[in-house]
Amino acid sequence: MDLLDTLTAKGLRGEVPTREEALAVLATTDDELLDVVAAAGKVRRRWFGRRVKLNYLVNLKSGLCPEDCSYCSQRLGSKAEILKYTWLKPEQAADAARAGVAGGAKRVCLVASGRGPTDRDIDRVTDTMAAIKDADPEVEICVCLGLLSDNQAERLKAAGADAYNHNLNTSESTYGDITTTHTYADRVDTVQKAHGAGLSACSGLIAGMGESDEDLVDVVFALRELGSDSVPVNFLIPFEGTPLAQEWNLTPQRCLRILAMVRFVNPDTEVRIAGGREVHLRSMQPLGLHVANSIFLGDYLTSEGQAGQADLDMIKDAGFEVEGAGEATLPRHRADVAAASGCGSAASGCGTSTPAASGCGSAASACGSGGGCGPCGGHGHAEPVATAVATETATESADGLRSDLVKVRRRGAGTELAPNA
Repeated sequence: MDLLDTLTAKGLRGEVPTREEALAVLATTDDELLDVVAAAGKVRRRWFGRRVKLNYLVNLKSGLCPEDCSYCSQRLGSKAEILKYTWLKPEQAADAARAGVAGGAKRVCLVASGRGPTDRDIDRVTDTMAAIKDADPEVEICVCLGLLSDNQAERLKAAGADAYNHNLNTSESTYGDITTTHTYADRVDTVQKAHGAGLSACSGLIAGMGESDEDLVDVVFALRELGSDSVPVNFLIPFEGTPLAQEWNLTPQRCLRILAMVRFVNPDTEVRIAGGREVHLRSMQPLGLHVANSIFLGDYLTSEGQAGQADLDMIKDAGFEVEGAGEATLPRHRADVAAASGCGSAASGCGTSTPAASGCGSAASACGSGGGCGPCGGHGHAEPVATAVATETATESADGLRSDLVKVRRRGAGTELAPNA
């Protein structure tokens, strides 16, 4: 296929496709799917070899957010029966992080629900980061606290944060359809604040909210222009009790095409399969590893992922290897820029790849990657710890919905049960 030959050649040179080419990837047929994955896989291996970066989420504060993001189980008015709790103590968060690192995670993503942090919240997170770094000085830390005010990014950077996550989620033209309590411009401003402070800019999207192909291409190109070092691709988890509970628009094939499009637009950027991969990719998750070079290990913020050991087995069985703490995530031409800015643990080198001398787009002055979360939930009150997970049926309803695949997290951070890592 001429399209895939063109996209592969551009990707191997670190060049960005046109919008028309990106749209054409999303329009390919199921008969062409393996060819699309193979082409994106060549680009992925060019810049990242066969390494898979593992990231681990710690939800510092969960539930009852004042924001109205339609996709979020922690939103204002959500009836989703998720865990709700106030800020974890630093030692509690450090214990949760330790489990993820022991499972192979290179980066810990600290997330707190709410519109944005207060200065006291920044102090809390600073203490938490210190507790985590005391246990493992080499671990990378990404912070996700919502909308940032002036000087907060600088404080997080000075306290040892490596990255800041804040997703754009969808295109600017449709953003008002999913959230009314803040704007797309607010999100862009926060990413720019984090980037300007020398933090690795981590920003991604959520697919499956009823958006068009044009919306997906718009947001992915916007993320490229923002200079995101890491692009988490979330697939909507349609929680019961949220406005998007009926939005079951994704198939495994559609998810793979979206991942491939993101890879072609961001050939030398970390692409992470984030929330919803178990729900929507299902048995085709290993194919996603041929396109993306990063995943979350274990559970997410309010939902359960597959067993941590199953993630590790999947990586090994698919012929990939877990990226080590001493390895640079980004290719040399981007890691060198990051190292010059003093950000995180970016070392030189890019695995098995020899980086292109030029034509790599908007190489950002930051490093590593980040979490696949957004500002959702917050200011909750402690609830009794659940001791068991409700049993779900594995049958498909008459309308084709598979809500049985959505499992609320009842273990790990905020509970007395061991985390999944």
